[in-house]
Amino acid sequence: MANRRCPCGTGLPYDDCCGPLHAGAAPAATAEQLMRSRYSAFAVGDAAYLLATWHSTTRPPAALELDPDVRWVGLDVVATGGGGLLAAEGTVEFVAHRISGGQRGEQHEVSRFAREDGAWRYLDAV
Repeated sequence: MANRRCPCGTGLPYDDCCGPLHAGAAPAATAEQLMRSRYSAFAVGDAAYLLATWHSTTRPPAALELDPDVRWVGLDVVATGGGGLLAAEGTVEFVAHRISGGQRGEQHEVSRFAREDGAWRYLDAV
Protein backbone atom coordinates (compact mmCIF):
# COMPACT_ATOMS: atom_id res chain seq x y z
CA MET A 1 0.00 0.00 0.00
CA ALA A 2 3.03 2.26 -0.28
CA ASN A 3 2.14 5.84 -1.22
CA ARG A 4 -1.60 5.10 -1.00
CA ARG A 5 -3.74 7.06 1.42
CA CYS A 6 -4.47 5.28 4.66
CA PRO A 7 -7.98 3.79 4.82
CA CYS A 8 -8.53 5.37 8.27
CA GLY A 9 -9.29 8.78 6.79
CA THR A 10 -6.44 10.92 8.13
CA GLY A 11 -5.29 11.76 4.61
CA LEU A 12 -1.79 10.48 5.39
CA PRO A 13 -0.04 7.77 3.39
CA TYR A 14 -0.65 4.28 4.81
CA ASP A 15 3.09 3.83 5.41
CA ASP A 16 3.12 6.96 7.59
CA CYS A 17 -0.14 6.26 9.42
CA CYS A 18 -1.55 2.82 10.26
CA GLY A 19 1.10 0.81 8.39
CA PRO A 20 3.70 1.00 11.21
CA LEU A 21 1.08 -0.04 13.77
CA HIS A 22 0.02 -3.02 11.65
CA ALA A 23 3.68 -4.01 11.24
CA GLY A 24 4.26 -3.86 15.01
CA ALA A 25 6.81 -1.05 14.63
CA ALA A 26 4.81 1.40 16.76
CA PRO A 27 1.99 1.22 19.31
CA ALA A 28 -1.16 3.33 19.16
CA ALA A 29 -0.67 6.47 21.26
CA THR A 30 -4.38 7.13 21.83
CA ALA A 31 -7.66 5.23 21.79
CA GLU A 32 -8.66 7.06 18.61
CA GLN A 33 -5.43 6.06 16.88
CA LEU A 34 -6.05 2.44 17.85
CA MET A 35 -9.64 2.60 16.58
CA ARG A 36 -8.47 4.09 13.27
CA SER A 37 -5.79 1.42 12.93
CA ARG A 38 -8.34 -1.30 13.63
CA TYR A 39 -10.66 0.11 10.96
CA SER A 40 -7.70 0.09 8.55
CA ALA A 41 -6.97 -3.51 9.54
CA PHE A 42 -10.51 -4.44 8.50
CA ALA A 43 -10.01 -2.52 5.23
CA VAL A 44 -6.72 -4.29 4.39
CA GLY A 45 -7.78 -7.70 5.76
CA ASP A 46 -5.34 -7.89 8.69
CA ALA A 47 -7.19 -10.21 11.09
CA ALA A 48 -4.02 -10.90 13.11
CA TYR A 49 -3.74 -7.20 14.03
CA LEU A 50 -7.37 -7.10 15.09
CA LEU A 51 -6.87 -10.04 17.45
CA ALA A 52 -3.58 -8.66 18.78
CA THR A 53 -5.23 -5.33 19.67
CA TRP A 54 -8.30 -6.90 21.33
CA HIS A 55 -8.39 -6.77 25.15
CA SER A 56 -7.67 -10.22 26.61
CA THR A 57 -10.90 -10.21 28.65
CA THR A 58 -13.13 -9.83 25.58
CA ARG A 59 -11.02 -11.28 22.73
CA PRO A 60 -12.75 -14.07 20.76
CA PRO A 61 -11.32 -17.49 21.61
CA ALA A 62 -11.05 -18.58 17.98
CA ALA A 63 -9.45 -17.19 14.85
CA LEU A 64 -11.14 -14.14 13.38
CA GLU A 65 -12.70 -14.69 9.96
CA LEU A 66 -13.10 -11.50 7.91
CA ASP A 67 -15.82 -11.46 5.25
CA PRO A 68 -14.04 -11.10 1.88
CA ASP A 69 -17.23 -9.73 0.32
CA VAL A 70 -17.24 -6.66 2.57
CA ARG A 71 -15.26 -3.67 1.33
CA TRP A 72 -14.70 -0.89 3.89
CA VAL A 73 -14.81 2.43 2.05
CA GLY A 74 -14.78 5.25 4.60
CA LEU A 75 -14.57 6.21 8.24
CA ASP A 76 -16.08 9.14 10.11
CA VAL A 77 -15.02 9.72 13.72
CA VAL A 78 -18.01 11.34 15.45
CA ALA A 79 -16.71 11.86 19.00
CA THR A 80 -14.02 10.78 21.44
CA GLY A 81 -14.01 10.64 25.22
CA GLY A 82 -10.87 10.14 27.28
CA GLY A 83 -8.38 7.91 25.52
CA GLY A 84 -5.53 10.40 25.54
CA LEU A 85 -1.82 9.86 26.01
CA LEU A 86 -2.06 9.47 29.80
CA ALA A 87 -5.57 8.04 30.10
CA ALA A 88 -6.40 4.47 31.10
CA GLU A 89 -9.75 4.27 29.28
CA GLY A 90 -11.49 5.94 26.37
CA THR A 91 -14.37 5.79 23.94
CA VAL A 92 -14.59 6.53 20.24
CA GLU A 93 -17.87 6.97 18.40
CA PHE A 94 -17.59 6.34 14.68
CA VAL A 95 -19.44 5.49 11.50
CA ALA A 96 -17.70 2.96 9.25
CA HIS A 97 -18.96 2.78 5.66
CA ARG A 98 -18.96 -0.45 3.68
CA ILE A 99 -20.11 -2.04 0.45
CA SER A 100 -21.31 -5.63 0.55
CA GLY A 101 -23.18 -7.43 -2.19
CA GLY A 102 -23.32 -4.20 -4.17
CA GLN A 103 -25.19 -2.47 -1.34
CA ARG A 104 -23.87 0.42 0.72
CA GLY A 105 -24.13 0.13 4.48
CA GLU A 106 -22.66 1.53 7.63
CA GLN A 107 -21.76 0.52 11.14
CA HIS A 108 -22.37 3.21 13.77
CA GLU A 109 -20.69 2.28 17.03
CA VAL A 110 -19.32 3.62 20.28
CA SER A 111 -16.25 1.52 21.06
CA ARG A 112 -14.62 1.29 24.46
CA PHE A 113 -10.86 1.02 24.84
CA ALA A 114 -8.67 0.31 27.85
CA ARG A 115 -4.97 -0.02 28.45
CA GLU A 116 -3.64 -3.49 29.05
CA ASP A 117 0.03 -3.86 29.98
CA GLY A 118 0.47 -0.22 28.94
CA ALA A 119 -0.96 -0.63 25.43
CA TRP A 120 -4.35 0.46 24.11
CA ARG A 121 -6.73 -2.43 23.44
CA TYR A 122 -10.27 -2.64 22.05
CA LEU A 123 -12.57 -3.68 24.89
CA ASP A 124 -16.10 -3.76 23.43
CA ALA A 125 -18.91 -1.78 21.85
CA VAL A 126 -21.41 0.09 23.98
